[in-house]
Amino acid sequence: MRWVGALEAIGPSQDKSKIWKDADFPERIEVRTLIALDPEYGVPMQKFEGRLIFFENITDRPGFKGFLRMSPNRFKRTTDGETILEALKQAKAKPVEIPVDQKKLARKPRHFKEPSRKGRKAVLNVVSVPEQDEIEVKTEHPVAESSTQHTEIQYHLLRLGAQMGLRVWVAKNDRNRSFEGQVLGDLPGNVSELPAQFNDATIRTIELIDVLWLGDNSIVAAFEVEATTSVYSGLLRMSDLLALQPNLNLNLFLVAPDGRRAKVRQEISRPTFTYLEKPLPEVCGFVSFERLMEKVKGISKLGLASSLRPNFLKTVAEYFDDTASLIVSTQSSDTTGTG
Repeated sequence: MRWVGALEAIGPSQDKSKIWKDADFPERIEVRTLIALDPEYGVPMQKFEGRLIFFENITDRPGFKGFLRMSPNRFKRTTDGETILEALKQAKAKPVEIPVDQKKLARKPRHFKEPSRKGRKAVLNVVSVPEQDEIEVKTEHPVAESSTQHTEIQYHLLRLGAQMGLRVWVAKNDRNRSFEGQVLGDLPGNVSELPAQFNDATIRTIELIDVLWLGDNSIVAAFEVEATTSVYSGLLRMSDLLALQPNLNLNLFLVAPDGRRAKVRQEISRPTFTYLEKPLPEVCGFVSFERLMEKVKGISKLGLASSLRPNFLKTVAEYFDDTASLIVSTQSSDTTGTG
């Protein structure tokens, strides 16, 4: 939660010495230190709220956008880098000590050994699952926090799943959110534990997915809801799930306002998603808030939820192939879109 330094990249490094005990990083860049601060004198992240493109606000849904979870990359807006660098210079010139939680400072990403196969030989790969990169926002009455569009969509997805006879899961960091006086974690059909068949790395990934529909000890559909936050972060969780469980057969959906369709198309077309064994653009469908609510209202009016199957949303979802051309699933002409 602190910015503590700035480096200047000089060029490729030939250094092959051992750095980390958990993994090897053969591609290295030689750098020159411009500024290096002790954590106690670093610049708190909160100082930049509303000033950086990837940290616009934390009011609606706490958290940073996916930019901070990526490999080194250029700032999308030059002034963001300049803003951070200037703050670091000021912190060095006029140091102000702010205590640091030593437990957080010492924490490292957890590593899990995941089996994979190369030819006929079984190989153990080390997988690192990052900690949740969200700011904890403490409120006097967290259960009674104001509803947001994000929470509203989660609410309807959870209710619809339960009405279809499925068990449901809401992201563990959203369980205390409420809509129309109902706490998401207390809605009918909610489970407190995920299927035991998954390993620790998978559990740590999927427990933060916004909504899951569960069948008999399995996940049948996963939903990431992106109202105001980065589309990238939701897709990243879907991608992590596919990478950790490539044989898993389930329905993936990203739900966002209709006006963000172009953003979804841009982000899902990134090579990191299109070059998966199961390309994300082919298996993760986009459903607009507007289209989803139209379906929810139609299903509720006709009382047809119990007759639907979990994959019915594929008939209304939009898919983007790896050439960035839009593929729209054939939609049925009935009110519910059951096909």
